Amino acid sequence: MATTYAKDQPADFKNEIRQIAITGAGGSIGKPLAEALLKTGKHTITALTRAGSQSTLPEGIRSVPVTYDDESSLVSALTGQDALIITLPVKTAPDTQSKIVQAAAKAGVKYIMPNVWGCNATNEELTSSVPHWEHLCDPFREIEKIGVSSWVALVNGFWYEHSLCLGPSGFGFDFAAKKLILFDDGETKINISTVEQCGRAVARLLSLKVFPEDENDESVTLSRWFNKPVFVSSFLISQKDMFESWKRVTGDTDEDWSITRESSSDRFEKGLEMVRNGNPAAFVQTMYSRLFFPNGGGDYEHEHGLDNEALGLSKEDLDTSTKVAKAMLDRGYNYMTNRH
Repeated sequence: MATTYAKDQPADFKNEIRQIAITGAGGSIGKPLAEALLKTGKHTITALTRAGSQSTLPEGIRSVPVTYDDESSLVSALTGQDALIITLPVKTAPDTQSKIVQAAAKAGVKYIMPNVWGCNATNEELTSSVPHWEHLCDPFREIEKIGVSSWVALVNGFWYEHSLCLGPSGFGFDFAAKKLILFDDGETKINISTVEQCGRAVARLLSLKVFPEDENDESVTLSRWFNKPVFVSSFLISQKDMFESWKRVTGDTDEDWSITRESSSDRFEKGLEMVRNGNPAAFVQTMYSRLFFPNGGGDYEHEHGLDNEALGLSKEDLDTSTKVAKAMLDRGYNYMTNRH
């Protein structure tokens, strides 16, 4: 494909992103994204908020009320926006993202980050094996079919601190009872990220020039990732790595903990069975167990490489992040309800 340059664009073309709309700007991922973007000083952030929303928005964000079932309200809110970031709660109606994408096209939004935050949604072997994940690529196909916008998706793995707070169904830790379930041998490494790293990645990404200025411009530009995933990570670690960090932070020893082992594939199948029997909470066990399959797609770093360096992301300290997770646990944080 021939490289596109800014010099070849229409006279009114802006080779930067200034106006950014976010859905879910007060949520678990939307809020740190919005805060990181605000810190750049380069963007005007507009939060698309639903009537009755109780979320607290970061200071400095403009709020526009919308109704997801009213396309005209969405089009009106999105008109004039350069980019759209979609973050939606788990329990949002399945067709909501499509409605937002359709409205964004009618409003002429050129760049969209869909509601795909986590695993590598382009890994079909992985996504086809987990209930509901088979639809993760749907917004990519829809955006490309419409042809108005380009999508850019952040692949960041599970969120480290939030996942530690999920209990045994997540990373296998029951901190209150000091029990740990190791999946297989506990040494399978997966890529994970902090929410702060995700925020920095999105802020750096959307602060780049859209296209190189000309043939002599070797800058990293947003166009590198048009209709492609951006692979970022804070750590490539195993359960045992997490446990060692926890012990360093708290002073716990192996003797303080009860440690058992369970096959990741058995946990996955048990989770699937519970979901089929009407227990939606078992979905957490299902997806976490699946990512810990040896060579199961959780380590995307060795398959695709990382874009950390291209985005100028600094290396993080695992124990610092573990301390953050402990503080969240101490104040009773619950990721599923976003309460703490």
